[in-house]
Amino acid sequence: MTYQIEPSKEFLVGIDSDGCVFDTMELKHKECFIPNIINYYELQGVSKYAREAAEFVNLYSKSRGINRFPALIEALEWLGKRPEVKARGYEIKIPQSIAQWVKEETKLGNPALEKKVAETGDAELKHCLEWSIAVNDMIAGMVRGVPPFPYVRQSLEKLKDSADMLVVSATPNEALEAEWSEHDLSKYVTSICGQEAGNKKETLTNATKYAENHTLMIGDAPGDYAAAKANNCLFYPINPGDEENSWKRFEAEAIDKFLSGEFAGAYQKGLLDEFDRYLPSRPSWPVED
Repeated sequence: MTYQIEPSKEFLVGIDSDGCVFDTMELKHKECFIPNIINYYELQGVSKYAREAAEFVNLYSKSRGINRFPALIEALEWLGKRPEVKARGYEIKIPQSIAQWVKEETKLGNPALEKKVAETGDAELKHCLEWSIAVNDMIAGMVRGVPPFPYVRQSLEKLKDSADMLVVSATPNEALEAEWSEHDLSKYVTSICGQEAGNKKETLTNATKYAENHTLMIGDAPGDYAAAKANNCLFYPINPGDEENSWKRFEAEAIDKFLSGEFAGAYQKGLLDEFDRYLPSRPSWPVED
């Protein structure tokens, strides 16, 4: 069941974490996710291209910020379309069991995958679970001392008396709780809802408990906007590569517009038009469809 809250304030604000509140996206993907993708999926001979494909999906495209399991499938799909990979005689195999599980499961995390492995004994699912556990272990050992972006704390402080706040993330809860506690931000939020709580769209169904235009999602990826739109939430984008200025504008301008009812309409449209220009849908390198 999707995590439910009881409103205690007039407004609701959902907040993504990785790449939005904390500058951890590059660190996690380049140092933790991608080396394990190359290792577990035997991509050593095309590691340069595997890295580019995974970075494109997870950091530099409109897929930025999606859950690790669909991101893995998408990265392998792009990799298989590269002429350089084909020229090296590499056949990139898409793990069909994972692709099917991703379509059927909404709580895309290790607990749900462990359950599926126990039910089926499927070798591809088991291998993917081992990869995911290795990623988590590396993140636990690697990611520390990464503070929130400037103006995050000031923004949460400004909102705390008016809005219930939820962390709405595809990151595992354990990692989220560690990061938000490390930097003393947990005190501002009603709850931390990671991948085990359901996907972002499901978590934001809590928005139906609040008045129109009294709910807002803050995110750095198109998937965050899609989850907000599906639940009639307003959306404030943190532009990838320009996060500090995005948070500075949020604290100085957007919060007041949100709380005074001036956010919806032309103001939000301007933000969304700007956000759309930051991330492409196709890579710059050659692709054979």
